[in-house]
Amino acid sequence: MLAIHALLTPIPRRRITIPKLTPFILSPSKSFGLISFHLRRRSHRVITSMAGSGPVSTPEHVTEKWFSVPELRLRNHRFSVPLDYSKPSPRITVFAREIVAVGKEEQSLPYLLYLQGGPGFEGPRPSEAGGWIQRACEEFRVILLDQRGTGLSTPLTSSSMLQFKSASDLADYLAHFRADNIVNDAEFIRVRLVPNADPWTILGQSFGGFCALTYLSFAPRGLKQVLITGGIPPIGKSCTADDVYDAGFEQVVRQNEKYYKRFPEDVEIVRELVNYLAESEGGGVPLPSGGILTPHGLQTLGLSGLGSSTGFERLHYMLERVWDPILVPGTPKRISHFFLNAFKTWHSFDTNPLYALLHEAIYCEGASSRWSAHKLREKVECKFDAIRAAKEGQNVLFTGEMIFPWMFDEIHALKPFKAAADLLAKKEDWPPLYDPATLKTNKVPVAAAVYYEDMYVNFKLVMETASQISGIRLWVTNEYMHSGLRDAGRQILDHLLGMINGKKPLF
Repeated sequence: MLAIHALLTPIPRRRITIPKLTPFILSPSKSFGLISFHLRRRSHRVITSMAGSGPVSTPEHVTEKWFSVPELRLRNHRFSVPLDYSKPSPRITVFAREIVAVGKEEQSLPYLLYLQGGPGFEGPRPSEAGGWIQRACEEFRVILLDQRGTGLSTPLTSSSMLQFKSASDLADYLAHFRADNIVNDAEFIRVRLVPNADPWTILGQSFGGFCALTYLSFAPRGLKQVLITGGIPPIGKSCTADDVYDAGFEQVVRQNEKYYKRFPEDVEIVRELVNYLAESEGGGVPLPSGGILTPHGLQTLGLSGLGSSTGFERLHYMLERVWDPILVPGTPKRISHFFLNAFKTWHSFDTNPLYALLHEAIYCEGASSRWSAHKLREKVECKFDAIRAAKEGQNVLFTGEMIFPWMFDEIHALKPFKAAADLLAKKEDWPPLYDPATLKTNKVPVAAAVYYEDMYVNFKLVMETASQISGIRLWVTNEYMHSGLRDAGRQILDHLLGMINGKKPLF
């Protein structure tokens, strides 16, 4: 799930706070399908980098020298891990960055692993102390992970993936880049980095929260505490994508209503733009760096525009400059280069194509998604048919966090991977991502921020899953949207730590 933000800024919100406590059930732990390094430690020499120790260099782990940004000290770690944990080779690099407050390099601190939203996005690159990172460094040694295939972790980019000779080879490779192997990587790192291979705290944002539940399901002994922000996935079915998009389209309709209520002048701007695109040769206009902008491509601006803290405003200001001015009388109307370039950079498909390729696969366990969002859209096409809405004088609705097969025809960076994307959409033998039985007997303390108006992680589905996790405490709020951790990170992390450490009342 792409990490995005809130809604109506500075209008005050009514706080909804529903703390919840489910009693921990103490029962013997189990071992499940994920290849956990708790269970395989005898086959690996455990090398731990003690707090403040010098650089480490082994075939599996290389530590670099400390460097600085304002108020923080950082050092990089590179780990050589199996692509497939059932085989010793081939291997890939997984990158992690260690961060402490200045002066704490030598201190013995508990570890906190941050799991980024996505799928397919690298960890943060801090330029100074601030937000949740500054708060975390007050008591933790923070590890920012570039999840496999992102950032400096053998990145899967629109250029590097061209090395594969066939779509089937690429699809087979990509199947190893979901939450199950991200957790395997985390465990590989933990037993080599944390002194005595002690359990650590994890903080999962959005898709990172999905990874946190995979961690709780299959490697709970590696966890001391779990913190989740906007990221509790649906569980219990072989593929939950249909449930996600069925609920998602309903929420997207509501977000559109709010947007046009905020910016009523955009109703006509969007209608006019849709008509212009539909009447253009080929049903759209070329984008500056390749690809084409079509009416349904225009609708994808809702992916980040409808669910982020400043998304409404950014979308509005972008639409303000959709047309070139007429400098010479009689010149035909034309979409501005500003707008076309802004559209191209609005999404991250050029730099993070893994997000599009694996987006529906994150919901699959033993079943295929079969382009779930596209399939569910057909049921509500009466609401989301942009051309018809524009011609009939209705509001043109933007879509939300959804990947459609036609994107691999229209978005230049995704075109080479169309066949691989189709193979992934049809793949059925996905391994398990969650174990409901283990979650029901969970003994690891868990605290989660649940955003009531979250467009990306549906509130109803979140509550259904949370009811199946023993010991979870929920903070339900409408003060923030999906990007709460980015928008008010210090406050949110401080609240979750207070909940999990007994500083916040249970009721």
